[in-house]
Amino acid sequence: MRAIQLTAPGTLELRSVPVPELGPDDLLLRVGAAGICHSDSFVLGLPFPISEQPLTLGHEIAGTIEAVGSAVAGRGVGERGIVYLCWSCGECRECARGNENVCLAAGRTAMPPCPGLGPDGGMAEYVRIPMRSFVPIADELDFAHAAPLADAALTPMHAIRGAMDQLWPGATAVAIGIGGLGHVAVQLLKTLTEATVIAVDVDADKLALATECGADIVLKADENTAAALLDLTGGRGAQAVFDFVGSDSTATLAVHTVAPNGAYRMVGLAGGVPGIDSGPAGGPGLPWGATVRKSYGGTRADLVDVVALAAAGKVRATVEQFDLVDARTAFDRLDTGAIRGRAVLIP
Repeated sequence: MRAIQLTAPGTLELRSVPVPELGPDDLLLRVGAAGICHSDSFVLGLPFPISEQPLTLGHEIAGTIEAVGSAVAGRGVGERGIVYLCWSCGECRECARGNENVCLAAGRTAMPPCPGLGPDGGMAEYVRIPMRSFVPIADELDFAHAAPLADAALTPMHAIRGAMDQLWPGATAVAIGIGGLGHVAVQLLKTLTEATVIAVDVDADKLALATECGADIVLKADENTAAALLDLTGGRGAQAVFDFVGSDSTATLAVHTVAPNGAYRMVGLAGGVPGIDSGPAGGPGLPWGATVRKSYGGTRADLVDVVALAAAGKVRATVEQFDLVDARTAFDRLDTGAIRGRAVLIP
């Protein structure tokens, strides 16, 4: 089969590799589409190898079951679905409570194995997955739009659910960064809450996409953005701020504009430092009562729910499709901010 593999730091190759062999509890998925995430680009840009062997990238995967392992029950060849990206143990206390994304077996890192970031992923014609990771999708969901649900919808869903106590009718929610995750987050906020949604980005086309997705207000990010957000909220700040970039500037913006008792959710992985200290609240710093949470991935229940929302037409990823042979072009466009919504590879 063909597969997009990371063969050395910064080196992406389309290679011919064996179709994966199944264990007793595995499924073989014929890949219909695989999304490209900034975390894929992050791994590609690391100056050191993350695997001793070439690694097939891709953790946003949709496709059709091609074969089942000898111990698999309840799943059959021909079923359509997407892949839950947290390959957790399914047995520990956190998994039993539905918190598979912070599985105890993953230790303090709290990042269970994820396809394309350890096990081989879905930027290929076939992928081997654990049976438990398969989530069925309706026939009306095409694979190109279904694949991004596995992260671009799952992750903002989890972040938003973790801040629902602040998202009452009339509250203000801010989405910073209207890329793959951010444009879906705007739709989820409009679907799940009655909050006023403000979208922030440096790019005019991304802000136009936010408007298409239902944002009530859009703001171009510059040195005046914090003042504008405070002005729009009567000087109080937003009840919830979701940062889908995670740079120094966006983290600072979130701290300076979240309301007292508000929710600041760090989602983007750009390594930004928000500059929070324990001094008295006031001025531009984090206000009293505001919570900060690094939100990783989501639960299997979150994924099941976003699949249902997509089937109902409430959430739809905007996608640009590329053939596997054009993967490098897609990565380069993502890195320069040229992708509108989500880049998706079609085997």
